[in-house]
Amino acid sequence: MWQRTRTLPEQLLAFSLFTLAGAVTPGPNNTISTLSGATFGFRRTMPQMFGVSAGYPLMLAALGLGLGELFKVVPWLHNAMRYVGAAFLLYLAWKLVRANAPQAAGTARPVGFFEAFFFQWLNPKAWSIALGAIAAFTTPGLSANAFFWEVAIFTLVSAIITLPSLVLWCLFGVAISAMLKDEKKRRIFNYVLAAILVLSIAALFI
Repeated sequence: MWQRTRTLPEQLLAFSLFTLAGAVTPGPNNTISTLSGATFGFRRTMPQMFGVSAGYPLMLAALGLGLGELFKVVPWLHNAMRYVGAAFLLYLAWKLVRANAPQAAGTARPVGFFEAFFFQWLNPKAWSIALGAIAAFTTPGLSANAFFWEVAIFTLVSAIITLPSLVLWCLFGVAISAMLKDEKKRRIFNYVLAAILVLSIAALFI
């Protein structure tokens, strides 16, 4: 059990810092939150942020409890997910850019909860952080029960850290939205962030 693990405080501190570094640095989730915040505002971006905050920790838990072994047994499944992830990133980039197109102004909507939730399984940054966390911070040799609680607490910590990080990026988008009232500047901003999403596709195939 956790109480019997002498290095628990150190584990939690190291894991929290690792997770925070991954959560606050640029990536597809943060880019989407920023662009959505600038385009749709904070309230309409909340489903996307909650979707990420639920989806990533659950993915971490699933990998920690053994789902990652499935990809060793069925490697083509992981490869297929990479291509689906690339296609979905392209779709999100197109969708968020079109959100400011005049002809789409009346029909555009932000990324929803379930889109953000399931995207975590296709997000290259989320995969690398989750796999790195499981490999680096779980304790070898624990009983099944103790290991379950270890993964459960790491999952909770991830959920606690992920949402505030997304909120910061979204608020950044909201803050600069006033500066982006000029249509030309707003389009440039949208295209730059959409390009970051497209460039992140490269991480899927490295």
